[in-house]
Amino acid sequence: MTHRILILEDQPFQRGFLANLFGNRDAVEVDACEDVEAAIALCACQSYDLVVSDLLMPGQDGIQFIQALAAHPRPPRLAVVSAASRRLMTSARLMAESLGLDVVGLLPKPVAAADVDALLRALAPPRAPTANGPAAIMPEPDATQLRAALADGSLTAWFQPKKSLKSGRVVAAEALVRWMHPHLGTLAPGSFLPALCRHGLEGELLRVMLKASIRAQARWREQGFRMPVSINLPPHLLEQSDLPDELLDLTLAHGGTPGLLCFELMENSTTRHVSDFYAGACRLRMKGFGLAQDDFGQGLSSVHNLVNTPFTEVKIDRALVSGCARDPALYLTLSTVISLANQLGLTIVAEGVESDADLATLRQLGCNQVQGFLISQAIPPDEFVRLLDEEAPSASPLQRMEVH
Repeated sequence: MTHRILILEDQPFQRGFLANLFGNRDAVEVDACEDVEAAIALCACQSYDLVVSDLLMPGQDGIQFIQALAAHPRPPRLAVVSAASRRLMTSARLMAESLGLDVVGLLPKPVAAADVDALLRALAPPRAPTANGPAAIMPEPDATQLRAALADGSLTAWFQPKKSLKSGRVVAAEALVRWMHPHLGTLAPGSFLPALCRHGLEGELLRVMLKASIRAQARWREQGFRMPVSINLPPHLLEQSDLPDELLDLTLAHGGTPGLLCFELMENSTTRHVSDFYAGACRLRMKGFGLAQDDFGQGLSSVHNLVNTPFTEVKIDRALVSGCARDPALYLTLSTVISLANQLGLTIVAEGVESDADLATLRQLGCNQVQGFLISQAIPPDEFVRLLDEEAPSASPLQRMEVH
């Protein structure tokens, strides 16, 4: 598959440098331009997989370009490359994501070859190939289609491995939704999840993911693996006061174990009344479920919530992870967060790990687990157990259960 990439950079040397870095990779086609107007014009007449944009430019700047890009009917993914401060770049990322853009990287100048490789890994096809070839682009589904997919099992869970930085082995997984579409193949959440949220079907999706996770755990257990699974839970669902009871009943009815299931409180919503948030969090923990603060370091997450909510795990957002090996400010921030989480007795998981240098830094700082493209993308349950088998080919089932 060929990736088409647009580079927006006003400085001729940097523009040529980036064009060469990307253009020297296999199956990559590069266009480059020096100003925002030209970039917008190119995006209007050409489909790109990724736009790599500077921020500090004369005339219209990178922020204005991002705002214009978000108005595109099918905007490409975005990477920000700049000599600006990390805080300014992070603010630009939050702004872009709030506008609906998929930001795959924040890269300080000068960009290294490893940074380019990480970005290209992040451009892996969002829809997995099927026996009939890659899936086509799907129009936004309506509520009837989504309810049918929830009911017939077409919406199901794939699993992204979490690796221990101590043992180097897979020790847990995160359940991520995929749509096994009868005509379009396997669809990633970006093609249907926004519509599902708009139609108020997040509660139904939560139940589907919980049941799919318990089924996967049962299959893995038959192979000798006892594997915890994390499931995303939008916090506004905690306004339903009996949700913890329902989730426990559903877990026990399907043969699951609350202690092997962790609900990740996401960053995309919150409760209207803070009392509902704390009540729901407390009751989930009282039922025996794990509880994680997802995407710590962006959005609504705060140290106050981390300290005062009964979390068992904290997931550090990729905005604090990507580039931590060479950014002193980022390194200091990560060090502080990890130190605090260790003092609170939390399992620390770093998201979006895409380079060996960042992985080594996280290990040095005392992070417990990592997930990201460097480790593995989300994979179906059967492939997940094959991954576990490859890690421990000589271990007996009993030994596997003890290790995992």
